[in-house]
Amino acid sequence: MTLRHRPMPLMASVLGLGGAGLMWSQAADTLRAPWWIGEALLALMAIVFVGLTALHAAKMARHFDVVRHEFSSPVLAPFFSIFAIGGLMVAGAATPYLPATARLLWEVSVVAQLALGAVLLSRWMRGEADAAMMAPPLIIPFVAAILAAVFGPPLGHPSLAWAMLGIGLAFWVVLQTLLLHRLMAGPPLAPAMRPSLTILLAPPSVGAVALLLLEGSVGPWALGLAGLATLYAMALALMARHMTASGFSLVWWSFTFPSCAFAILLMLLVGGSIAWLALAVASLVVAGVAAGTLRHLLRA
Repeated sequence: MTLRHRPMPLMASVLGLGGAGLMWSQAADTLRAPWWIGEALLALMAIVFVGLTALHAAKMARHFDVVRHEFSSPVLAPFFSIFAIGGLMVAGAATPYLPATARLLWEVSVVAQLALGAVLLSRWMRGEADAAMMAPPLIIPFVAAILAAVFGPPLGHPSLAWAMLGIGLAFWVVLQTLLLHRLMAGPPLAPAMRPSLTILLAPPSVGAVALLLLEGSVGPWALGLAGLATLYAMALALMARHMTASGFSLVWWSFTFPSCAFAILLMLLVGGSIAWLALAVASLVVAGVAAGTLRHLLRA
C-alpha cells in the first residue's frame, strides 16, 4: 500500500486499540482483571497513533491534493477527528505518569477538535451537506467531544469537560435523528458502509460513562443514556450478519470502540458476569478485526 493511497479509515484502529486498553484498565479496577493488559494495549495504541500520525503528516507533505480531497469529502472529513481522539486517549493513559504533559495534550486535542467541529458545522450551515451522504461516521467528531469530558476532570478541567459533553450530546441528538431518518426513508447504506452503523452505540455509551464520572453517582440522565445504549447494542447484535455481509474491510474497526465503550459502561453500572461477558465479546471483536487488518495490509 503506497503512502498516497493509505486510507483514512485505518486511523480508526487507534480508537479500537485505545478503547480496548481503557476497557481492560477499567476491568482491572472493577473486575480485578490483570492490570498489565490495559497498560500494554494503551502503550500499543500510543505507538500506533504516533506512527499513523507521522505517516499522514508525510502524506500531507507529499500528496497534499489527496489530503485536501479527503478533508473536503463529507464521508472522510469526520475521520480527521480521530487525530484529536487519539490525543485524548494518550492524554488519559499518560495522566498517572506525566500529568503536566497529559494536561497539555488534552488541551491541544480539545482545541483541534473544536476547530474541526467548527469547520464541519460551517459547511453544513452553508448547505454543503448532501442527504445521500449522511452516514454514521458523521458522529465521530461529537464522540470526540464527549470523550474529552471523560478525561478532563482528572487533568483539572471539570468545567470545560461539562462544556464538551454538552457540545457532543447536543449535536449527537441532531445527527442521530437525521441518520435514522436517512436509514428509514432515504437510500440504504452501501454494503461496505454497514459496519459503521455500530458507531451509533458509541455516543450514549461514552455519554453515560462521562456522566457517571463527572457526577460521581448514578443519576437519571446516565441511566437514560445507558438504557438507550443497551437498546442499540441489542438491535446491532441482531444485525450482525447484515453488517458483515460484504466481507472484511477497514470499516470493520467501527465495531471495536463502541463495543469497548459499552463494556466499560456495563462494568460501571452492573459488574459481575454480565460485565465479564461484555469484556470477552469486545476483546474478541478487537482481536478479530486487528487480525483481519494485518492480513489485509500484508496482501495490499
